[in-house]
Amino acid sequence: MELYARKNTLEKFPTGVECCRSTAKPNSIASHPSSHRIHTQKLHMQKFFATCPKGLEELLAQELATLGAGNIKLTRAGVNFEGLLVMAYRVCLWSRLASRVLLPLHNFEVLSAKDLYDQTRSLPWDQHLTAYGTLAVDFAGTNSAITHSNFGGLKVKDAIVDQLRERHAERPSIDTVRPDLRINVYLHHDIATLSLDLSGESLHRRGYRMDPVAAPLKENLASALLVRADWPNIAAHGGSFVDLMCGSGTITLEAALIAADIAPGLEREHFGFLRWLQHDRDSWQALVIEAQQRRAAGLERLPRIVGYDQDKTAVRSAHNNAKRLGLENHLQFIHRDLVDTRGEDSPAGLVMVNPPYGQRMGEQETLPELYRTLGQQFKQHFPNWRAAIFTGNPDMGRHVGLRPQRKHALYNGTIECKLFHYIVSEAHYAIDNPKPRAPKTFSASAEMFANRLRKDIKKYSAWAQRNNIYCYRLYDADMPEYNLAIDLYHSDRLYVHLQEYEAPKTIDPEKAHQRLAEAVAMTAEVLQVPTAQLFLKQRRQQKAGAQYEKLAQRAEFHQVAEGPGKFLVNFMDYLDTGLFLDHRLTRQLIFDRANAKHFLNLFAYTGSASVYAALAGAKSTTTVDMSNTYLEWAQRNMTLNGFQGRPHEFIQTDVTRWLGDNTFRRYDVIFIDPPTFSRSKRMQTTLDIQRDHVALLTDVIKMLAPDGIVIFSTNLRKFKLDAEGLPGVTIKDISAETLPEDFERNPKIHQCFILKRD
Repeated sequence: MELYARKNTLEKFPTGVECCRSTAKPNSIASHPSSHRIHTQKLHMQKFFATCPKGLEELLAQELATLGAGNIKLTRAGVNFEGLLVMAYRVCLWSRLASRVLLPLHNFEVLSAKDLYDQTRSLPWDQHLTAYGTLAVDFAGTNSAITHSNFGGLKVKDAIVDQLRERHAERPSIDTVRPDLRINVYLHHDIATLSLDLSGESLHRRGYRMDPVAAPLKENLASALLVRADWPNIAAHGGSFVDLMCGSGTITLEAALIAADIAPGLEREHFGFLRWLQHDRDSWQALVIEAQQRRAAGLERLPRIVGYDQDKTAVRSAHNNAKRLGLENHLQFIHRDLVDTRGEDSPAGLVMVNPPYGQRMGEQETLPELYRTLGQQFKQHFPNWRAAIFTGNPDMGRHVGLRPQRKHALYNGTIECKLFHYIVSEAHYAIDNPKPRAPKTFSASAEMFANRLRKDIKKYSAWAQRNNIYCYRLYDADMPEYNLAIDLYHSDRLYVHLQEYEAPKTIDPEKAHQRLAEAVAMTAEVLQVPTAQLFLKQRRQQKAGAQYEKLAQRAEFHQVAEGPGKFLVNFMDYLDTGLFLDHRLTRQLIFDRANAKHFLNLFAYTGSASVYAALAGAKSTTTVDMSNTYLEWAQRNMTLNGFQGRPHEFIQTDVTRWLGDNTFRRYDVIFIDPPTFSRSKRMQTTLDIQRDHVALLTDVIKMLAPDGIVIFSTNLRKFKLDAEGLPGVTIKDISAETLPEDFERNPKIHQCFILKRD
């Protein structure tokens, strides 16, 4: 849970790292009774806590020792250490493995919400933040008294704001980007630890990765792989580095930062301590200057570093990332298929690969051959090198044809992975595995399915081209025995999103699986797309509240276009991609109505409706959703289209509760597309749209400006709107008007209504 506040005016060091230019009122800090303590705090030994991904604690402890930290103690998902304030700065700038650096201020018992409020308020907050500054609170954990992290964060925020307002007659305000002070509270059982977050956003965000392309590895995990593979030592002895499947270049770039002794935080624009009242600017600037000098010296001895990939877009993104680091002339990214790999005319070094894990449909059958090819390339082109493969499918290691020297268990998000280490020499060769079985022949019904697909392609591709539509439904259970939906997304290439409607229990599971496999194979063949660009999900009858469960954690986003806007979609991690295609005309309706209007988007999901309103010239947009993940996604969509800051507001909360607390607000156009049923842990009650729509819409209508409209949509097929329960409201059913041509085969895909006050 996060609560944000307004950011101050910024300036930048020559490095590009921002510092805070004081916007204080005259004598506001100098005359403060605690000013002496503020300026001497930097001289005191203090305790800090560095967080890290699971499995990296030991490596992080070793790194902290190298940086000079004292009294190091490992714990779950982090490491405690001690030092002067400048040591925390050094960790923020130089740690390749940490996620955050926290300065604990207070540990206390929480047996009630009052305990949390009172203990937080007891701290001297004007030693850390001005009364007109900005604030954010991250709260994790619950107990019998604090049952929701959202509630806990609000109590902490209220305590700080109330104290500053009482003392100075002013209070911090809200900013959705970068607060002056970020507070971290961790509640475990009945003990709360309240800390300052000195890092700001996670330290894995080095500032070089911007393009919305596949990025399955976080930067600190990539560094951990390299450390585990002994790359720092290999690089120190002049060894080269090669990544045969570099993607957007994360591992390759981290290898360059390590080899050139470049501080990973040197290109970051912001740290959490830069606007903290106790910030020691002189010590920080000295660290930055030292890092710049070490970078210049390190680049003089940088060994050969190369990344290869068969994807031109990924290679272009990798090159752009290198350019942001100023390394475009110091390493290479080359477009080349794996089978066309050539040896490096340079000293033996490390070759590393992070291949697919086999989570996409069809990959399991092709993965053995891929891993076999990797082993062959190692043997043929990298004799006497070290090699490493990081995989979420450890069983594939037996196909490499090399005996691993050692293995390390690491996590890529929630996926348990293995890092295999090899020495490429005949002494370590293993017996190769047999070739995979040849594919089976297709049935006559599969051929009929393929013919149907060809007819649909002929019909809908021409329609889409005429109407400049790049994402649309191609097939929707047109043949009963192949009961799935196929959506096409044109991005940098064609991506195919298949959703199987779960077969009835009366159908033989083996036969259903065989038909699905045929449909997937035929779809790939007819559309001429590799299986890596094809994604399969299964839509089944969900248990209440389970419709938004996460399926994976790859964080691969692709940019697509629709109408006047650009949007990020994700084919792997969720059941839906982030863009509801059946709402294409509904979004156009919002575009037509939102010019010069105040727009509200409730249950906003990834904010596509807000983007349309902003593109139409809305005076303001307010985007509300309970999910922080979706709200961040919505912000990224808005930023992608050039909209940031005021007047575009993002609110993460329970929508039903927010409506009751904000009846004083007024909007000209309100879009509400609630789930049919929701039982989130953060909600105080369940939401059943058939049961609760009258109460929900009554609260929404209270927020309408004169002549305003509500656009209400639901995907509940049997939904019946209770017009009698909404007296004084004119209701128009626009379901047919908002049904796109590619969804006409399924007219019950959604219902849509316009509501106005009489």
